[in-house]
Parts: sequence; structure tokens; C-alpha cells
Amino acid sequence: MEFTMYEQIERYLSGAMPPEERIAFEALLLTDPRLAVRVQEHKQLLDALQKHGQRTALKNKLSAIHTNMEVETETAPVSGAPSPFLAFWKRHSQTMAVAASVSLLSVFGTLWSVQQLKTPVQQQTARYIELRREVEKIKKAHTALLNNINEGAKPVPRAARFIGTGFAISADGYIVTSSHVIEGADSLIIENKAGLKYKVSQVYSDQNHDLAILKIEDPAFEGFGKLPYTFKTTESDLGEKVFTLGYPREDIVFGEGSLSSSTGFEGDSTAYQISIPLNPGNSGGPLLDDKGNLIGVISGKQAGQEGAAFAVKSDYLLHMISELPEKAALSPITLPKSNMLTGNSRTQQLKKLKEYVFIVKVYN
Repeated sequence: MEFTMYEQIERYLSGAMPPEERIAFEALLLTDPRLAVRVQEHKQLLDALQKHGQRTALKNKLSAIHTNMEVETETAPVSGAPSPFLAFWKRHSQTMAVAASVSLLSVFGTLWSVQQLKTPVQQQTARYIELRREVEKIKKAHTALLNNINEGAKPVPRAARFIGTGFAISADGYIVTSSHVIEGADSLIIENKAGLKYKVSQVYSDQNHDLAILKIEDPAFEGFGKLPYTFKTTESDLGEKVFTLGYPREDIVFGEGSLSSSTGFEGDSTAYQISIPLNPGNSGGPLLDDKGNLIGVISGKQAGQEGAAFAVKSDYLLHMISELPEKAALSPITLPKSNMLTGNSRTQQLKKLKEYVFIVKVYN
């Protein structure tokens, strides 16, 4: 008899698995971080439901006691008899004390469960430094510099407050970047190495996975033609060679390293850890494997760990793209279907790739 994944999780948590099957399942948990996360989330959900059931039973019990109290009050004897309330208290005081304790434990237990069910991005905020934090420092320094220059001088053209990276995902002008790059933007401009410059607008943002989709609005835009890379839909292997192109400064910069972990910070299954040194402007850049398949989007790095950077997996980008027609009222986005980078030298790969990687200039 075959079981679905969630039926297996249910049987594992309830202790219904035979010993041999349980051992095999626990071995699988050690090698599949996504499954381990789902088991943990399912357990927390079951705990929350159980505590909700306890609270409901307690409420029903207290309601029954209250009904009894009203009946006893209506049928209480006349003078000389103990107060109905005192009689009730003597009879039910121990039950009410236990009920109050259970109620408090249930409330705190539920609060704890809700806290545990928050998204991985929210759980990591205290200890995970995304490139956006360094971006804030650059914004402040840049603003201060402009104020000093403009003091007593004539107004100058508005300068971009931040520079990030984005890349094309379809021939008709859709671009992906990190959501923190465009946060608070009034207007957005993209420009590639060849000097092609277009105005773009935000069409969708997913802050949980730090992804955003932009669309070229410029009437002069005639399409990108055939994109040379495809999106990898399967998990990449530990130790694979990976590389990226981005704009940590005004000129495009190449970075190369390896996939050092199949999970992100503190086991986040939505991201990879990579051994590529990054700077704030790399945010939103593409991460590709040795064959030129796109496997992720550059997102952040760990505090105090040079070369320990993270990228959101392409699987989550593809999932977001598939939901866009419903969530953002867009027509389906046509993704590239053939890879023209495979088999080329790294130099040739970069020559083809850089036409589709853009500096993102943010204005407000």
C-alpha cells in the first residue's frame, strides 16, 4: 500500500509506522531538508490544533458549570441555608482552579505555536544580514554627500539613491530583481553593459522570498529576442561550480565560486549558500551553474562570514512566476526553453549573458 507524503508524515508523528519503516523515514529526514521542515511544520500545526481542542473542551465544561450554578440559584432553599454561591464554590473550586491553569497553558501554548509557524525569513531576521542592511548605509552616505555638494549651489539632476542588479526572464521585457532593491522606489531605470536604458515598473513583489518582477514600459523597447539561458527546475548538487554577474559598482562584475550548501541560513530550504564574495549592488543578480542554467537569484550574506552568501532557489522564482497571472492580473510569462550557454567557455558564456543582466537604478 502506497502513502502520500502527508500521510507518511501523519503516521510518523502519530507513532503508527512499523520500526523498519520509521528507521528508513528518519534516515530520509537527515538527507532531505525540505521534508524535515514539512514534518516540523506539520507537528507544530497538530500541536496548535490539539491545544485549540483543549480550549474548546474547557469552554464547554465551564459553560456546563455556569448552567448548573444558575439552576442551583433558582432552586436555592430559603433562610438558614448556605449561600448557593458558597455551595457551588465548595463543590467546584478545585475544578475551576484546574480549568484556569489549563486555560493559561493553552493560551501560552497556542501563542508559542503561532510564533513557530512564522516564515523562515521572519525567523532569521535577528541573525541574518541581507544586503539590504548595507544598502541603508550607502543611502545615508550618498544623501549626505549630495547635501554637501549642493549646499549653496544650483540644483542638480536627481541621482539614483541605490544601484542593484536585475536580469531578463522573458523576451517581452520582464525582469527579476530582489524586492529589497526597489523598496520605496518612485521610479526605476535599468541599463545594461551596452548602454541600453529603459524605464521599468514593478508588477509584483514577494518580500518573504525577497523577489520582485519588473516590466519594461519604454515604447522604444522592441523585445530581447531569444534569451540564452534556461531555468533549472531540479536541485543543484553540493560542490557544483557556480557564477554570477552583477553591478556592485557602475561597471558589471563577474564572480565565481561553488555551491557550499543546499540550504540557506539556519537550514532555510528556499535558498542555497554559495562561496562567492558579494557586495550590495549584487542583490537581484542571476546565479548560474557551470552549464549556464539559472539556479537562483542573489539575495544576501551572513554577518561576519566573508564568502558566505545566499541565493533564492530558481524553483521558488518559477513558482512565483506561475502564480502571477492570478495574483497580478498578468498574461502568462513565456520563459526561455533552450540553453545556448552549455558547452561554451566561461568567456563566451559571459559575452552572451551580459546583454540580459541590468543595473537597476532606484529613484525617490
